[in-house]
Amino acid sequence: MRLRAVVSTLCAALLLLVGPPLISSGDGKDTGTNIPGLRFMVPNTPGGGYDITARTAAKDAEDAELNHNIEVFNLPGAGGTVGLSRLVNERGNGKLTMSMGLGVVGAVHTNRAPSTLADATPIARLVEEPNIVVVAKDSPYKTFRQLLEAWRKKPRSLPVGGGSSAGGPDHLAPMLMAEGAGIAPKTVNYVPYDGGGELLASVLGGKVAFGVSGLGEYRDQIESGELRLLAVTGPQRVDGFDAPTLKEAGIDVEFTNWRGIVAPPGLSDTQRTRLIRFFGTLRDSSQWKESLRRNGWDDAYLPGEKFGRFLASEDRRVDSVLKGLGQ
Repeated sequence: MRLRAVVSTLCAALLLLVGPPLISSGDGKDTGTNIPGLRFMVPNTPGGGYDITARTAAKDAEDAELNHNIEVFNLPGAGGTVGLSRLVNERGNGKLTMSMGLGVVGAVHTNRAPSTLADATPIARLVEEPNIVVVAKDSPYKTFRQLLEAWRKKPRSLPVGGGSSAGGPDHLAPMLMAEGAGIAPKTVNYVPYDGGGELLASVLGGKVAFGVSGLGEYRDQIESGELRLLAVTGPQRVDGFDAPTLKEAGIDVEFTNWRGIVAPPGLSDTQRTRLIRFFGTLRDSSQWKESLRRNGWDDAYLPGEKFGRFLASEDRRVDSVLKGLGQ
């Protein structure tokens, strides 16, 4: 009995020295990233850039065994500001994040939203990509130069569709294109849609003369021949596609879009650090790197406070552009 008591005492002492067991990710590995009940909100309709980014991130995180059973859900409305308001009202919820980008920055201004991105917690900027100019396969415009010639003659008669409200990337890109082509931006007939999914139907249905969106959203339709890619807005051509840059087509404009992740306000330091670590680890995974390559995305990672400063500068830039357009 005395020997048993001594052994019990020694075991207890060892537990105090070693400490409690590490929390496992559920598969026997301690990744330090597992957040049970993690949810990704998408503030626009399925099929858009935010949606594709969120669902890609969720799948890659699970494939890399960083987390399990991540829920992705859509809450569209008002260019992303409905989702933003929901996020801000989830104060202190360290298990909720929102996929967003430049479009939400613009929508906050044009919708005069009660909640702004300054109310959210910046987690990470993830990717950057050029916008693209696309038409339906039966469009009369075979090249960007043909489209540009018709657009210059009658800008109001050629509606251009975008998957973001005024101030978002799909709005800013054609406005800058028009300005560079000598077309008064105020004469551009811009038709906004709530995400790339809605825009796609309008381009294919001939409701707009051309669409401006992200390459990752329409890669499949371009490769299948449903859409014709006429130009890219970035500084260089996209590998695998025979489409000029705007500069090659005679317009001195370069434009890229970005997407990132924000979380509710009022997070503890532990909650915030854990989310930043999660997306930082995802960014370093082979699964995510392959998704960047496959979708034509450029790595644009900015964590935490660095992303917060970038958001503030983008907010000022969009505000200046919108005032210049009288909006």
